[in-house]
Amino acid sequence: MNFILQPWQLLFVVFCGWVHRRQMEIIEFQAAEIRFLLDKFGSKHILLSGDQRRLLAVQAHAIGRKALLELTIIFKPDTIAFRVCWPTASYTSQFSEG
Repeated sequence: MNFILQPWQLLFVVFCGWVHRRQMEIIEFQAAEIRFLLDKFGSKHILLSGDQRRLLAVQAHAIGRKALLELTIIFKPDTIAFRVCWPTASYTSQFSEG
């Protein structure tokens, strides 16, 4: 059983590798930007409006709570209104008991 890649398959693999590398470069740049801003401005409290919290919660939900904790981020997962996306055990127990 001979497995030979077709030229279009090889081209597709190369393209996917290039896109992945480009995305990782962008992510690393943005992480460096965030670290710079955190160093410059310190831990000043930033107030978010309800719309901003909802937008961040929707985007954070796509990433996942564990991944958010690993990222260099300005807003911690607990800062964003996660009750909409990740109900806590105490929050869900209030509604499941009664």
